[in-house]
Amino acid sequence: MQVTDEKNIAEYYKALIDRNPAYLNKFIVGVKTTGIFCIATCPARKPKYENVLFYEDIKEALRFGYRPCKICKPDEYKNHPPTDTLTALKLLKNSKDKKVEDWQLEEAGLDPQKISMWFDRNHGITFQTYQRMLRINVAYQELQSEKSFTSQSFAIGYNPLSGFGYTYKKLTTLTSQEAKEKNIILMTKLTTPVGPMFACSTKKGICLLEFTDRKMIETGFRDLQQRLNAIILRGENHHLKQLKQEMKEYFGGKRRSFDLSLDTPTTEFRQQVWNKLREIPFGQTASYKEQAIKLGNKKAVRAVANANGQNRIAIVIPCHRIIGSDGSLTGYAGGLDRKKWLLQHEGSYKSTTQLSIFED
Repeated sequence: MQVTDEKNIAEYYKALIDRNPAYLNKFIVGVKTTGIFCIATCPARKPKYENVLFYEDIKEALRFGYRPCKICKPDEYKNHPPTDTLTALKLLKNSKDKKVEDWQLEEAGLDPQKISMWFDRNHGITFQTYQRMLRINVAYQELQSEKSFTSQSFAIGYNPLSGFGYTYKKLTTLTSQEAKEKNIILMTKLTTPVGPMFACSTKKGICLLEFTDRKMIETGFRDLQQRLNAIILRGENHHLKQLKQEMKEYFGGKRRSFDLSLDTPTTEFRQQVWNKLREIPFGQTASYKEQAIKLGNKKAVRAVANANGQNRIAIVIPCHRIIGSDGSLTGYAGGLDRKKWLLQHEGSYKSTTQLSIFED
């Protein structure tokens, strides 16, 4: 989690300036201006106080969009990784597309399961999850490094992100000339009490709202671009500004439904399922079976569940309001902790256990 106590922040910043080794396992620092995260003893030039955020661990720094510093190598410091883990990290850093498959690890004489277990034990995420979060963070930071796409830049033909590197090719698979013939999806980032989220919009409306650490988010980006014949650029339009305002009101307890325009290209059946999800009122829940009955086919429970899982617009299309027929919580792509938090926020879930609240 992010460190929010002012006394701790002041203490940690002093430790960072002093490069105090006693704080090596106490915090990870994210630098807003560079998008990197470091350990306390990093020898790089020190950032200003207002440009840093402190986190309890590497997983949180990754979740909030940072990538590891190449100087202090925080991902290699934690509990002194064994030789095989260091070799896997070296393979990853030398990979052009920032991805190392299990077969590549095996080819190098490494045990994928052993490496993944080390990451899970020391960072709370698997090696594959670490790679995915790193790819997404680098992609978004590359988008941030480009000029803002104002109406004027659109008028002159907009830059198709020629410097987007491996992520540009991975997400769009287009040449620069081909990109000029595509539609535009604008992407921005917002913070919420349950973690950071990516939001995307076309001229028609919001087309994606996902937690930055969702497992299938890369697939979601690619699917959107294919369905909309579009490329993703960093920027905001009135739909995204409205989304940020309405999300703020929702989390502040002042909004129970959303008035946003959505652009959700999909199959006819999925669209019907998503429309039924939006009919579940704030503070209420439903089961897959109940949703199937509303669609006129009580046997379509599995198909409804699958369509529900394909939802790209979290919270606004409230798939978190789906629970088991017996009242138990079902799976949620954003994680059960988030689902519990959202349902409790809406007053439809009671629990005697403490929830894991993700603060920004």
